[in-house]
Amino acid sequence: MPKRKKKMFGSSEKPRLVVYRSIKYIHAQLIDDSQGKVLVGMFNKSKAVGTSLKSAKNKSEASFELGKVFAEEAKKKKIKQVVFDRNGYPYHGRVKAFADGAREGGLEF
Repeated sequence: MPKRKKKMFGSSEKPRLVVYRSIKYIHAQLIDDSQGKVLVGMFNKSKAVGTSLKSAKNKSEASFELGKVFAEEAKKKKIKQVVFDRNGYPYHGRVKAFADGAREGGLEF
């Protein structure tokens, strides 16, 4: 069994933004590793997303919109800076679209 090194670490001031991508959905969480708490969590079918994803034509556009909504939720909790953890996924496609949407929504990483 290979050893996994955890290189990313989030704090209260700069939590870790973790992205998980499945075949249908994309999940995102802001985690404070020092306390072991999830500060904000969201995926495509969350109530907080509402109808903002209905106009998306494909999964990449939906990921972009989800990133914007996620950034708004983070700003409500007074979080502006994060450490982006792509969870081993290549930085393209839906993961990149989510990150671009989060940046447009106001998150800095």
